[in-house]
Amino acid sequence: MQVLTKKQREILSLIYDEYSNRQIADALKISVRTVETHRKNIYRKTGTNGIVSLIKYALHHKILE
Repeated sequence: MQVLTKKQREILSLIYDEYSNRQIADALKISVRTVETHRKNIYRKTGTNGIVSLIKYALHHKILE
């Protein structure tokens, strides 16, 4: 398991809270493109390919509570 950065954990938490890419970008004061890049890297690091499997992974590995 690769360690997620602080920013990636923040984005993961907002994904869990059902934020869209635009809402995440606005909340974190970053561009939508940056959010998309972080999401891609989160999926790569966790070996997941969708939101459901990502959330299951995060809960299983206690990344989210």
